[in-house]
Amino acid sequence: MSENIVKEALQQSLVDLIQLSLQAKQAHWNIQGEGFQSLHEFLDGVVDQSRIALDEFAERLAAIGFVSDGRAETVTKTTTLKELPGGAIPVDQGYKLIEAALTQTANTMKEHISAVDDADPLSSDLLISTARDLEKSAWMMRMYSK
Repeated sequence: MSENIVKEALQQSLVDLIQLSLQAKQAHWNIQGEGFQSLHEFLDGVVDQSRIALDEFAERLAAIGFVSDGRAETVTKTTTLKELPGGAIPVDQGYKLIEAALTQTANTMKEHISAVDDADPLSSDLLISTARDLEKSAWMMRMYSK
């Protein structure tokens, strides 16, 4: 039972991080308007941060005896992130969209911390540290957009 709680939390985090990296790259390619350069560069950092973290989650799943599922269909069906709009994205909207995705990803992780901590403190630590880093990036996005 407690093993499933850990697996579900780590798997959910994995798919949300995959989706976050895809959304940040999509926004990176399609933002337009004043302030483009700053957001364009910041989004590459979000992509890198997400990809490093998702690899940590996949490796943690493997280390505790589970298989991660990062297939496109799984990500699409199970992510907690809202879909990013298609087409060009104005810079001011880009800040808000990616800040919301960062916040949602962190919040979903935080929802699992207590239950995971009881079952596997090391996995809980991964959730905590990653959520903290995501919240920091979301805060920076908010400060850029003011």
